[in-house]
Amino acid sequence: MTSLTRLPEWQTFVQRAHEAAEINLREAFNQDAGRSERYSLESSGLFLDYSRHLINDSVLSALFSLARACNLEDLRDAMFGGEAINMTEGRAVLHTALRAPREASITVNGENVVPQVHAVLDRMYAFSEHVRNGNWKGYTGKSITDIVNIGIGGSDLGPFMATEALKDAGGRFKLHFVSTVDGWQINHILAQLDPETTLFIVASKTFTTQETLTNARAARAWLVQQADEAAVAKHFVAVSTNATAVGAFGIDTNNMFGFWDWVGGRYSMWSAIGLPILLAIGTDHFKSLLAGAHAMDTHFRTAPLEQNMPVILALLGVLYVNGMGSQSHLISPYNQPLHRLPAYLQQLDMESNGKRIRLDGEAVDYDTGPVIWGEPGINAQHAYYQLVHQGTRLIPADFIAALDNPGSSEHHHTILLANFLAQTEALMKGKTAEEARSELKAQGLADDAIERLLPHKIFPGNRPTSTILLKKVDPFHLGSLIALYEHKVFVQGSIWGVNSYDQWGVELGKQLAKTIENELTSGNDAVQHDSSTTQLIMRARAALQDRKVDRS
Repeated sequence: MTSLTRLPEWQTFVQRAHEAAEINLREAFNQDAGRSERYSLESSGLFLDYSRHLINDSVLSALFSLARACNLEDLRDAMFGGEAINMTEGRAVLHTALRAPREASITVNGENVVPQVHAVLDRMYAFSEHVRNGNWKGYTGKSITDIVNIGIGGSDLGPFMATEALKDAGGRFKLHFVSTVDGWQINHILAQLDPETTLFIVASKTFTTQETLTNARAARAWLVQQADEAAVAKHFVAVSTNATAVGAFGIDTNNMFGFWDWVGGRYSMWSAIGLPILLAIGTDHFKSLLAGAHAMDTHFRTAPLEQNMPVILALLGVLYVNGMGSQSHLISPYNQPLHRLPAYLQQLDMESNGKRIRLDGEAVDYDTGPVIWGEPGINAQHAYYQLVHQGTRLIPADFIAALDNPGSSEHHHTILLANFLAQTEALMKGKTAEEARSELKAQGLADDAIERLLPHKIFPGNRPTSTILLKKVDPFHLGSLIALYEHKVFVQGSIWGVNSYDQWGVELGKQLAKTIENELTSGNDAVQHDSSTTQLIMRARAALQDRKVDRS
């Protein structure tokens, strides 16, 4: 595997990136009336304006050439073709198969997996309708009112994000999500629930995940204390592949929904992991969610690189990370239902491409995945936008908004869109010294006061942003939006030559936690730790002992 930095196309890219850093966006727009139209693209219900980036045709040409030199198109075909592109685990990567139409054919190890996918979906649809129409009864014969999803990582972030985003399409149940092993969360949620009308979904492929099983056992004990062991089967279902462990827990394995090893956790909301989404929004809306994702899949798979939305977003990120030294990327949605989107994309991107080892086992000699962060934009304007506008760091940003918002008044939505549109213009244009001086003079300030304030009133501008417009936050458009980012991550991983589909980095801390847990509870001396960890273990152990005394 040739190192990325040894490619001739890389050298050209680096040269063009230096030139791009000198582009003045305000001047670029003044000199080119067609810039916004030329650097915009519409597909799968989404509109992307990327004209406010530090690009020109020459910069983009170098980026597309780099992508081709990295065999992006062949790698894309390999993924869609079911090849084992997750090389460290020997697995295919086929979240795209989860939203493929019933008549499609996608082969893994000589077998078409699409019929398996739709067999599980059909079981999910039947189960969901049974619960949603009130026919699923709890241990006292009452219908379900509350659903609690117990999972962590991809088993939590995707369903939580989507059910929050699609609340206007749901409303049948109260949805609750338990992920952290901090018992405060589940205890706080259980205190709100009626055991007679609560359904728990335990999401763990192996049914051994420590955090998930700890919370599931706490929920089970809470239920059994108020009912009996037989009630478990009426109030728990599982998303898992471990039928033995699921049955031992007390869950009827007929109410166990599985998925496959070619579905990564952070790409799994389209699978049985999406059961809480389905229960919340119903079969038709869930099918629309899948259809939106499939529309973006088709666009990504078939569109030329120069007209390919995920490819363009990904290459713009490469420009800033590798060409200009940017270390982070801001996600700024301007719709409150999308408030969990930045957290979801954090895992999707940072767990996928936060890698320092290439597929060939060699260390990279260039930067890879940036820090992904953000919050809904209106609140952010009164928080960290100060740094984005006038700070010292280059922070590319994605601004996302829906043009229609049925859950908001026209007055509210007009103000929201005005702020959304104003921020990207302000970040691009900035405010010159002349403009700032003119404003201060108009306010009647004396010349000495103007000169004192003037440096603080200047905005450098030239801050790069993408603008992504949805018609509205509905299942189809949300599906398309999430698939857009999934494919962006794939493209960047392909450029950087890393495996975007393993996550060995989460393992070390888990291994050490098991050792330390034993030391906290056994009373044995903590050994084989550094002095700082040993000191902290002793303090934590003393606090746990004091807690036992206080509660006895």
